Amino acid sequence: MSNEEKVLDVHEVPKWTKWFLLSLQHLFAMFGATILVPYLVDMPPNVALVTSGLGTLAYLIITRGKIPAYLGSSFAFITPIVAASAADGLAGAMVGAFLAGIVYGIVALMIQASGVNWLLRLLPPVVVGPVIMVIGLGLAPTAIDMAMYDEGVYNGTYVLVSISTLLITIIATMFFKGFWNVIPILLGIVGGYLTALVTGVVNTTGLVASWDNLNSSQSVAEFFDALFVTPDFIIPFVDYQPLDVLSLSIVFIMVPVALVTITEHIGDQMVLSKIANRNFIKQPGLNRSLLGDGVATMIASFLGGPPNTTYGENIGVLAITRVFSVFVIGGAALLAILFGFVDLIAVLIESIPEPVMGGVSILLFGVIASSGMRMLIDNHVDLGVRRNLIISSVILVIGAGGALIELAEGVEIPGLAIAAIAGVLLNAILPGRNEAGNSGQMFED
Repeated sequence: MSNEEKVLDVHEVPKWTKWFLLSLQHLFAMFGATILVPYLVDMPPNVALVTSGLGTLAYLIITRGKIPAYLGSSFAFITPIVAASAADGLAGAMVGAFLAGIVYGIVALMIQASGVNWLLRLLPPVVVGPVIMVIGLGLAPTAIDMAMYDEGVYNGTYVLVSISTLLITIIATMFFKGFWNVIPILLGIVGGYLTALVTGVVNTTGLVASWDNLNSSQSVAEFFDALFVTPDFIIPFVDYQPLDVLSLSIVFIMVPVALVTITEHIGDQMVLSKIANRNFIKQPGLNRSLLGDGVATMIASFLGGPPNTTYGENIGVLAITRVFSVFVIGGAALLAILFGFVDLIAVLIESIPEPVMGGVSILLFGVIASSGMRMLIDNHVDLGVRRNLIISSVILVIGAGGALIELAEGVEIPGLAIAAIAGVLLNAILPGRNEAGNSGQMFED
C-alpha cells in the first residue's frame, strides 16, 4: 500500500475534534476482550483496564513511538493463572507473571546482541501459526461452559442469552458499517446484557448501590468520592508470603508461557508490519517491541493485573480505519486508566453475567484460532509437505489436548508451553527446513 492511502501515519497527530473518538474506538475494540480475561481468572476488571493503559504507555515509550500497538490482557495466561492461583494464590500467580516478563527482557537483550534472525528461524510461521491456534482452541471449553452451564448445571436461559449475544456480535461484524463495524464485541456485550436483563439473569444489586451513592451525594466532594474508586491492586511481592522459598509450581506453570506469548508477539508484529507497510521487526526492532511487551507484563503483574500482549482486535481497527497514529493509541491508554478508577463502570463490568461473556467468547476464541490458521496461509506453509504436517499436528494435539508434564507433586508444565517447546524442537531437528518454505525470510536482516 502507498503512504497516501493512510489516513494518519504513525507520527501524525489527529485534529483534536477527532482525537477523542478515534481513541475511544480503540478502547471499545479491546474493551470486551480485556475485561474477559480478569473475568475468567477472578481478578478485578478495573485493575485490568488500568494496567493495560499503563502497559501500553510503557510500550509506546520503549518502542520510541514507532509502533501503533495497544496492549491488553493476554489470553495465553488464562489457564496458567488459574492453575497457579489454585496452588499459590493470585499474588503467587502474579509473581510468576512478573518472572515471565523478565524472560521477555532476556530475549530482547539476546536479540540486541546477536540480531533477530536466530529467533525468526527458531519460531517460523509453521510453529507460530499452530501455537496461536492452540491458544484459541484450548479456551473453547471455557466459552461453552460459560454459555450453557450455571455452576455445572445446564441452563436454558443461559443458552438463550449466549446465542443472542453471539448473533448480535456476528450481525455487527458482517453488516454494520463505519464506526459500528469496529466495535462488534462491545455491541454484542451490550445487546446480550439487555437480553440478560429481560430474562432476569443480571444481578443489579451492586449497580443500584453505586447509583444510590451518587444520587445521595450532598456536595461536590461527596459526589467525586462516590464516583471514583481505587482499584483493588495486588502487590505480589508484598502480598505473596513465601518469598524466601519461591514455589517451583509458580515458575514451571507461568514462566514457560513466555515462549508462547513471544511466539504470539512475533506473529502480531508480522501482521502489523504488513498492514502498515513497514518492517517493525527491523525498525524499531523486535528487541524493543519484545522489551516493551515484557515491561508491560511486569507493570501489570506488579499491580495485580493480567499480563499484557499486543492485541489482534486493535490491529484490526488499524487495518479498517487506516489510522496508524501512536497518539491515538496513547489516547486510548489514558482513557483506559481513567475508566479503571470510575466506580460505576467497575460495578457495571462486574455485573455482566457469564452467558453474555460466553456468547462473545465463542466467536472471540474462534477468531484467535483462525488467526493462527491465517498465518499459515499468508506465509504459504504447505501442509502437503510432511515436515510441516508433522510439526503443526503435534503442536495442535499436545496443546489442545491438555497434555502436561508433572515434574513433582504440584509442579507441572502446562500443555500450551509443551506444545510450543515441541514445535521448536521438531522444527530444529526435522530435515528439510530450507525447502519447506516457512522460515519467514522476509523479516530477516
